[in-house]
Parts: sequence; structure tokens; C-alpha cells
Amino acid sequence: MKYMLLFIGTALLMACTAQNKSEYTTVEYEAGACFGFCPIFKITISSDRTAVLEAEHFNFSDGRSKDEFSMPREGTFKGTIKEEDYRKLVEMLNALKPKTLKDKYGSRNVTDLPTSYLRLNFKDGSSKVVEDYGKQGTPELEKLYRYFADLRHNQTWEKVGE
Repeated sequence: MKYMLLFIGTALLMACTAQNKSEYTTVEYEAGACFGFCPIFKITISSDRTAVLEAEHFNFSDGRSKDEFSMPREGTFKGTIKEEDYRKLVEMLNALKPKTLKDKYGSRNVTDLPTSYLRLNFKDGSSKVVEDYGKQGTPELEKLYRYFADLRHNQTWEKVGE
């Protein structure tokens, strides 16, 4: 019985460790401007969960005014992504099978949509960049973009620069 418990405990520990492993050295998401009030930001997350949020405009303000473009950018923030949120992010990325994604999505027939960029650096030294004009490449990508947008508000960020 003692060996059975030891075996089960070891198996559970290995399963948890395997789930937390990430094949990504950095994950970067950039949301570009549109002709409206689309949030403009870039978030870069390292495999140790440390993150940098570069907030340009329309991220934290309540007002919706084009005058905001004449104001200084909102700032640069640092934080650590919560473990559960990082694990979910990695699961979402893995489910996308990112190396099989197209390099570009979207149609330029409409001229006022934002462009997003997903940049992934892998532990094997390779990288993948996905450009998505209109942020509607696939339903899974749309969900991922919303997840990144939510990270701006559901993590603890410390302002470190303008």
C-alpha cells in the first residue's frame, strides 16, 4: 500500500509538471490601431511568466475621444502572469497548433480594421509570426485575442515608464 501511494503521488507530480511545461520562450501579442477607439497595446510574456505591457491608447481610459491620440501613451507596465492564466494561455496556443497557422489572415477590402500580430518564439529556436487584419483569422485566434485583451485588466501591473 505504501508503494502504491508513492507511485500515485509521483504520477500526479509528473502530470502537473508536464502540464506546466511550455515550448515557448516568449509569446507576444500586439493589437494595432483602427479608425475608431480600438485598444492599442503590446504584451510580451516570457516562459517564466514575467510580462511587459506597452499600453499606447484606449486601454485604461473611460473616455472615447480622438483627442486621446494627442495625449502621451498610457505607459509601460511590468508584471507576472498568474500561473493558472499562463497555463491556460499555453493550452490555448498549443490547441492552435501555431506552426500550422497561416502567416497572414484578413482581407484588406475594408480599410478601418485593426491589425493584430502574434509572435511566438519556441525553445527549439524557431519562431512564428501571424498577422491578422481584422482580428478574425479563425474562431480560436479570436478567442486568443480576447484572452490577451483580458490580461490587461485581470493581472497586477506596475507602471515602470511612460
